[in-house]
Amino acid sequence: MQDDIILMRGITKSFYIGRSNELEILHGIGLTVKNGEFIAIVGPSGSGKSTLMNVIGALDRATSGSYILDGSVIEDARDNDLSAIRNKKIGFVFQNFNLIPRTNTLKNVELPMMYAGVPQRERTHRAKELLDMVEMKDRLTHRPNELSGGEKQRVAIARAMANNPSIILADEPTGALDSKTGRLVMDIFHKLNRQQRKTIVLITHNRELASETGRILTMHDGYLTPQNTEARA
Repeated sequence: MQDDIILMRGITKSFYIGRSNELEILHGIGLTVKNGEFIAIVGPSGSGKSTLMNVIGALDRATSGSYILDGSVIEDARDNDLSAIRNKKIGFVFQNFNLIPRTNTLKNVELPMMYAGVPQRERTHRAKELLDMVEMKDRLTHRPNELSGGEKQRVAIARAMANNPSIILADEPTGALDSKTGRLVMDIFHKLNRQQRKTIVLITHNRELASETGRILTMHDGYLTPQNTEARA
């Protein structure tokens, strides 16, 4: 039996835009994701996808509602606890890669493990294994400016896996890539999901990519709804 790894109920998120003005971006979001699922959240710009991603990833707190992430009650967590949860439970993959420019590939992948207190020899060994997994073992000493967009994203995926997180949260991971390179990145996500049973939440505007996941949800004007047409498993 699968357990719920993400459980959101009544999530709202508001921003204050003046002394007495409040803008609500998320309106009572309910979201349940099972351990090992691969889901997509789709929607146009301005629909609230990025705000929801920040709340799912514990990068930002909801204004109201309840959120349990892999057994941790997020709304009750202190800031230090949230940092630990992000570091250990979530691997982030962003459209713009977010690699450290002056640091080589190997050190970029080691970084989350360093923050987690993993000894140097162990983290170097794991970083090399992860880079081998994404077919980047021949780029260990290259810096980001010496890599193509697809290579950068593969390094970013390896880094996201550094602390063996429960969840991969991918925000428009193919948005800056050509279709062929984007295909390689999606193949890696499928491999992580099927072989390592990683839970993957893909946030995208690309419905063709979304159709490859097990379930699609649509964001529109701050509301999250299932898509009527079933995605391909």
